[in-house]
Amino acid sequence: MNRLVTAIALFPLILPASVFASDREAPVLTLDEAIAIAVEHNPRIGEAEANKGGALEEMKGTKADFLPRASAQYGYSRLQDEPFQRIGGIPVVIGDDDAHHWQVSISQPLFTGHAISSRHEKAKIGAEIAESERQRQLVAVSQDLRIAWFETLLTARLALVAEDNVSALTGHRDDAAGFFRQGLISRNDLLKAEVSLANAIQEKERVKAASEVARNRLATIIGIELAPELQLEDFIAITPEKLDLESLCDEARRNSPLLQSIRLGLESHDHSITLAKSGYYPTIALNGTYEQSGSDLGATTNDYRNDHNASITVTANWTIFEWGKTAADVARQRYGRQALEERQRETEDQLRLAVKKTFLDLQVAAASISTAERGREQAQENWRITNLQYRQQVATSTDVLDSRTLLSQAEGNYFRALYGYRIAMAELEKVLGRK
Repeated sequence: MNRLVTAIALFPLILPASVFASDREAPVLTLDEAIAIAVEHNPRIGEAEANKGGALEEMKGTKADFLPRASAQYGYSRLQDEPFQRIGGIPVVIGDDDAHHWQVSISQPLFTGHAISSRHEKAKIGAEIAESERQRQLVAVSQDLRIAWFETLLTARLALVAEDNVSALTGHRDDAAGFFRQGLISRNDLLKAEVSLANAIQEKERVKAASEVARNRLATIIGIELAPELQLEDFIAITPEKLDLESLCDEARRNSPLLQSIRLGLESHDHSITLAKSGYYPTIALNGTYEQSGSDLGATTNDYRNDHNASITVTANWTIFEWGKTAADVARQRYGRQALEERQRETEDQLRLAVKKTFLDLQVAAASISTAERGREQAQENWRITNLQYRQQVATSTDVLDSRTLLSQAEGNYFRALYGYRIAMAELEKVLGRK
């Protein structure tokens, strides 16, 4: 039912452009909607959910080990001769040549050296680890999507900058061609304008291709095809947050799904050690059996002995010597726990380093926004003045081309700063384990 609702919701997003009427606004996909779709369709999350389901079933299986088990057995034998026994040299028949036997048994473990409880606790922790892995994939997919989302918006903005640059240089080339026909400039100045326009056209195609690649990468993460007319929700206004590095490191240590999995793994190793030590203890079980033996199919007719019987038995099994195998198993589990402790320390160090890096990237991005905005405004004014001066033949073609190059660079830097801050924030939240 959920997939049907999702399919209906996504239907307008994957239709061709011709389906939409020209007087209707283009559909807009929000970031929250994209994350919801990705969670529903992403194979990494689906794999993690399947693994979690398997871990829960394993936990159910180990829980059943605490309960009694029932079994049934049926057998039939056909003897060539009736069985007999010689008493005083005289053969005496003691059974039928047709022998039917069936029995029902119930077995209840009384003590296993904590083996059953240890296996159950390990299975419970395994389910928690599977859930932690699912959460890790949710964080990774949602933050990877956010990063790809802002990269797609950035490349789209850069494509618009490249288009504006081509338009502006086309206008300048036309102005230069008019001045050349009037004999106001040399052919060399006209050639400069044409070469700059050709380079701008090539740059426009390159940026356009990069924008398509970024959009396709985003569609892959979301799990659906994005129609060409589909617009992505944009974010322009940015209010940089004041963050504390130590607080972020503490948050990462608390919430990192990877560290949580390692902590659960250490707890699981403790139970593995207890499970290995169970070899030092005897196993005690209570068994109850009811059986019938006879010459007919139901084993109810027996002329030689009682046709049914019941028994209750307590059995104890204790392996008292096995050449140090149990001790080796215990030592192996302890070494495994020690290795996982070392991995935990390494992971904590790497996590702290990642938090510091993303924190500094975020600080740099935040500081770049205001600088890039001022540079953009100045470049826009410089282009406006220089272009007017050229049309009045006060400035040269080189001055116009230089000012246009500065403007394109300034606009590119401005959008890289804006979306770079969003990307850096998504990188930081991914390290922190935030969704």
